[in-house]
Amino acid sequence: MSSIVVDTHILIWDQLDPSRMSAKAKKAIAMADEGHQIMICEISLWEISILMKKKRLLIDMPYLDFMHNLLQTRNYVLQGINPEIAFLATTIEMDTKDPADRMIAATAIHLGVPLITSDHLIQSNKDVKIIW
Repeated sequence: MSSIVVDTHILIWDQLDPSRMSAKAKKAIAMADEGHQIMICEISLWEISILMKKKRLLIDMPYLDFMHNLLQTRNYVLQGINPEIAFLATTIEMDTKDPADRMIAATAIHLGVPLITSDHLIQSNKDVKIIW
C-alpha cells in the first residue's frame, strides 16, 4: 500500500461530502487508510480553522470537536514541517502564492508520494504526482 498526502479540501470533502471526490481519489484514500498511510500536513489544521473562523466552512460544531472527530474517522498521520519542506515550499514553481498550498505540495514532493487534490494550480506543477 502506498502513502498519500491529502489536500485540505479533500479532508473536508471526505468528511462532509464524499460525492465531490473522484473515484480514483476515494479508492486511493481507502487503500492508504488500511495501511495508516494517509498523510495530513499540519498546515491543513490551521487552514480549516481559518475557514471556520471566516465562516467559509459552516459546521454545526466547534472547530476542536470537528477536528477531533475528523482525525478519528481514518488512520491519518500528521506530517509536520521540516527544514527541507519549508525550503522546498519557497522554491517550487507554482502559480499560487498560497502558503498552505505550497506547503502541501512541497510535502508530497519531499516525501515522494502522490497528492490527492482537485486544485488546478497545484496540478499544474510537474513535480507533484497527482491523484484525481
